[in-house]
Amino acid sequence: MRLNEVVFNNAVPIAGYGPGFFRIGNEVHEGAVLTGPTGTTPWAGYDDSAALLALAGTVDVVFIGTGAEIAHIPAPLRRALEAACMGVEVMASPAACRTYNVLLSEGRRIALAMLPV
Repeated sequence: MRLNEVVFNNAVPIAGYGPGFFRIGNEVHEGAVLTGPTGTTPWAGYDDSAALLALAGTVDVVFIGTGAEIAHIPAPLRRALEAACMGVEVMASPAACRTYNVLLSEGRRIALAMLPV
């Protein structure tokens, strides 16, 4: 078996998560979090569309982690993100963290907004 080291150039991957928190790089963040090319900040959840829309032009896709289980996001939020020419991928937060890290290692223009598990 061949193992390759994953390198994150100028990006901070999700290092772990647990009940109510996310570890991004070496920092622990409590509650919902938004992370991407501009850094990591608290996220107020689905009602905080302004924080996501501020990423327009800097990211191609926003991953939205819906907590422990996959759930639908509000239709107005999806429409607003798509109108801003951002792709939207919704999945459970653990899957969103893994997907984010893989695409981040490929140098993709992505962001991740996630609710805690």
